[in-house]
Amino acid sequence: MLFSTYDSTCQIAQEIAEKIQQRNQYERKGEKTTKLTVTIRALLQNLKEKIALLKDLLLRAVSTHQITQLEGDRRQNLLDDLITRERLLLASFKNEGAEPDLIRSSLMSEEAKRGAPNPWLFEEPEETRGLGFDEIRQQQQKIIQEQDAGLDALSSIISRQKQMGQEIGNELDEQNEIIDDLANLVENTDEKLRTETRRVNMVDRKSTSCGMIMVILLLLVAIVVVAVWPTN
Repeated sequence: MLFSTYDSTCQIAQEIAEKIQQRNQYERKGEKTTKLTVTIRALLQNLKEKIALLKDLLLRAVSTHQITQLEGDRRQNLLDDLITRERLLLASFKNEGAEPDLIRSSLMSEEAKRGAPNPWLFEEPEETRGLGFDEIRQQQQKIIQEQDAGLDALSSIISRQKQMGQEIGNELDEQNEIIDDLANLVENTDEKLRTETRRVNMVDRKSTSCGMIMVILLLLVAIVVVAVWPTN
């Protein structure tokens, strides 16, 4: 309803601008314009009623939350433009014989807009177009639920990653403890090995000394024996 009403209102405003231009051309040629004047006056009344209807429909759509406040403000700006155009067209209609720049600019702008999408539809999402407030709210709740489910899944993944990180950290701590124990064991073994090596060296030196003493004693005994042995 809003879209078709806005379209028809814009078409009426365009038609009024064209009729005013045509009337002014007739006036310059000295032709009668009574019929055109009556037609323009009727179109201006129709334009006024259409704008009033748009105001009512927009107010109802905003108050019942059929559209968002942001969309309501945007459409209000479009409606304000129509109201301004209505006032300027009325002023041009009363200034008979004059063709202000408003008429020419209005015609040019409307010609440029022909074939373009209805601006009343701009920024209205495809998903919510034509839906009532309850349907839009249900759709939003569904989107929120899907987002919550996605966040829950993401939270679960993050929790698992955190748990895996903690387990890896614990495993590294245990490995570090094992490495420390091995290092201590190697150090102790090395110290014992050095101690045993020193002991072996001492034993070797003692063994060598004892062997030399035994040899000397044996030589002395031999000398003594030779000295006291009869020489027959």
